[in-house]
Amino acid sequence: MATTTVTETKPAETISLSVEDKPKYTKVPGGWEVSYKGYTWFTGTIPNEDFVPPPDFEISSMSEQVPINPKGQTELPQKLNVDYTKYKYEHFLAHTTLTKETPYEPYDHVDCAGRADPEKKSLFAAIKEKKDMTPNIGTEVRGVQLSQLTSAQKDELSLWAAERGVLVFRDQDFVDQSPEFLKQYGSHFGRLHVHSFGSHVKGHPEILSNLRDSDKTVFDSYSAGMLTTTRWHSDMTYEANPMGTTFLAALSVPDCGGDTLYLNSMAAYDALSTPMKSFLETLSAIHSGARQSVHGKKKSPYRRDLVESIHPLIRKHPVTGRKALWFPPEYISGIVGLKREESNAITDMLYRHLQGSLDFHTRVKWEEGTVVVYDNRMVMHSVVLDYPLGEGEKRHHIRITPQAERPVPASRGVGEEVGMVYDPTG
Repeated sequence: MATTTVTETKPAETISLSVEDKPKYTKVPGGWEVSYKGYTWFTGTIPNEDFVPPPDFEISSMSEQVPINPKGQTELPQKLNVDYTKYKYEHFLAHTTLTKETPYEPYDHVDCAGRADPEKKSLFAAIKEKKDMTPNIGTEVRGVQLSQLTSAQKDELSLWAAERGVLVFRDQDFVDQSPEFLKQYGSHFGRLHVHSFGSHVKGHPEILSNLRDSDKTVFDSYSAGMLTTTRWHSDMTYEANPMGTTFLAALSVPDCGGDTLYLNSMAAYDALSTPMKSFLETLSAIHSGARQSVHGKKKSPYRRDLVESIHPLIRKHPVTGRKALWFPPEYISGIVGLKREESNAITDMLYRHLQGSLDFHTRVKWEEGTVVVYDNRMVMHSVVLDYPLGEGEKRHHIRITPQAERPVPASRGVGEEVGMVYDPTG
């Protein structure tokens, strides 16, 4: 990661850590550098010590009823219906945070893949076995520990993820690392994102924790009343700096089901006709978290206000130059400059293309200790909630989600508006 200029320092005051053992935050462009226990990571947020909770706040039925801090943030543990006191990954159980933060600052991201050897010789030399899952997307890797990769090998890992879209590692060692190590590791690839209302590890909001066991979660709310739980998306595309090289790790998995679907947005672009490519490259879309927030607010406190951004329909990877059809159904609320009927017609066509073209889809079947590295700029994904809820059945994942560059348009024109924050009031 490129060095940045230090402009301000202050100690953290977080209720989850003792007075003697607090991280130090140093202000850098676009966020904060954090130093703690010998580790350093980068994040877009800092604990809000001055937050005063609203007097009418009520803890959701999905969270434990705990005392609310009169000043400062309060971490709310997920309400659990079975005993997790002997659970190996108890330290990764899910929490949400009652606080209030400002929207993320845009920043100039430098992609570590730009430093990589195009042939990835150092990384491939460390891998004992690799096999492509399909011709268009996905490679399964065995015999290498991600935690042992050098800086140069991590650069090559980022480049490889951009090329293949999805890399599947069977790597128990990675999920056994400390939260501090995982955050320093993820920071190699970009500023770590903290979800505006997503659940996270206690004291570590940069590590998303998703646990679905004997009770329904916010994921079930998304698909309530629908024929399918499939929701194609890239993570948090409504941010000015959306996500890049991402790590999703399985701690516990059901006996059967709970797979994750992925599709290659680069191959989706390649399949379009030349006239359609040329037309779409002139367009931008409004990315909004409104649909997600409707369900999230019912279940979780909301730490940042909703943000909407304008991004190009066709984006280009800053290192590989590959173009991708970047049109995630979960977050698109309209195409800039088109009449409603025109926007709806193109939207319907593109959604059918993305969801129905199995030529560039793949499916990850999880094992405990599986780590999937995927490039949020080049692929979309969806969880499949097809496994039964009941005692002993659980699906528990953690995610490390670095931000990347403000999307690079495949061509200029309307794409010059990229990175603008959308003002729905005009």
